[in-house]
Amino acid sequence: MNSDLTEKVYDFITDEGEQRACEKISENACKEVPGNFLKNVASGGFSKLANQLFSTGTTLPWIFSALNVPSFLVGALVPIKDAGSLLPQLFVSAKIRSYSRRKWFWVIPSVFQGLCLLGMAWVVNSLEEFWAGFWILILLALFSMASGIASISFKDVLAKTVEKGKRGQLLAFRSSLGGVFTVLAGVFLFLQQEGKSEDVNYLFWLVIGGAACWMIAAAFFAGISEQPGATEGGRTPIKELKKGWQLWKTDANLRRFIMTRGLLMSVPLAQPFFVVIAQRELGSAVKNLGFLILAAGIGAVISSPFWGRFADRSSRKMMQTVSLLAVGSILLMFSFPFWSENFQSIYSFGFILLLHVMIYGGARLSRKTYLVDFAPEKERPLYVSLSNTMIGVFTLIAAVLGGLAQWIGSDGMLLFFAGLLLVAAWMSTRLREV
Repeated sequence: MNSDLTEKVYDFITDEGEQRACEKISENACKEVPGNFLKNVASGGFSKLANQLFSTGTTLPWIFSALNVPSFLVGALVPIKDAGSLLPQLFVSAKIRSYSRRKWFWVIPSVFQGLCLLGMAWVVNSLEEFWAGFWILILLALFSMASGIASISFKDVLAKTVEKGKRGQLLAFRSSLGGVFTVLAGVFLFLQQEGKSEDVNYLFWLVIGGAACWMIAAAFFAGISEQPGATEGGRTPIKELKKGWQLWKTDANLRRFIMTRGLLMSVPLAQPFFVVIAQRELGSAVKNLGFLILAAGIGAVISSPFWGRFADRSSRKMMQTVSLLAVGSILLMFSFPFWSENFQSIYSFGFILLLHVMIYGGARLSRKTYLVDFAPEKERPLYVSLSNTMIGVFTLIAAVLGGLAQWIGSDGMLLFFAGLLLVAAWMSTRLREV
């Protein structure tokens, strides 16, 4: 795409005026913003699709069911995915900081994630039962650690290549494009899946598709023009840990943000219980992988542009808003069993699920935008890694809290998460505006 066309496309989708005023990035970086913006969006579209094709909440449980993997291994999927990507970050952020250009810490891990999916595709086609689950979990742990490294560098590259005031829109357009791709994939799967949800060959090609998306995403991100950044002040992992602990003790706003973000985890943690309740009330009608992927894609397409502009105006207020909206969607699902049979259907459940997915998109976008705008430029990788590492700890705690479902049931868990989100809404009011 030539530079004039790139400028026109960028101006059109961001409503940029004739005179671009870049805030908090260099003049040279400002000139590259349109091209970098579009390459980042394209990369995000394919990575978002990859995440939907390879999801610990949908695709992997289907694969485990098809391969007759023991149920106790199924319960390890989400904790390994989340903790594996978040916990190690504090120990690698210092190494990333020693490089003036950090985009390769997104590109190389993304290629590695694609290779992990290729390994999983081999497992799907070759193994079954315990050993299939065992090796998929090993590859998932490696996949997640690579994802954690990429997460640190992404926020730093975003802050260096796109001016403040456009970052929320970029994140939203990434989600929107990924949503469009996901809708197309969901429609295809929905139409093709009948009688194939347990077909190993069908699932094999689904994982292969996810691997291909990661490779394409890496290629687009590699094309981003990144100006050299600061490398001074590099620290060993031990020193990084001490510095992170010092930040935790001295930066009250950072502590409040991490606590708010941890409470916002209630949004995705509640979603599996939506499916459990729907399956209980509707039976096998809800068991269609293509339907769930389609709902996620539509939710991203509808919500992302709105959330992006909201985040650029005030990501703090947006966190408060999505917390309250999530309470609403959870209570709506809690009431689902009490609806009359005339209103209980796969379509009414689909609407509630779509609504919740939209809110989750807003939660993710608001906390990402707030962290990028709030963190000091020279310490941004440390702020990102400390935040993610602490959320990794919260994830392990959440895995333990999941055991509450044995005593209070899925309905009780929904009320529990709604209560946590009310606390999140209150905590967000105490954050500093950035």
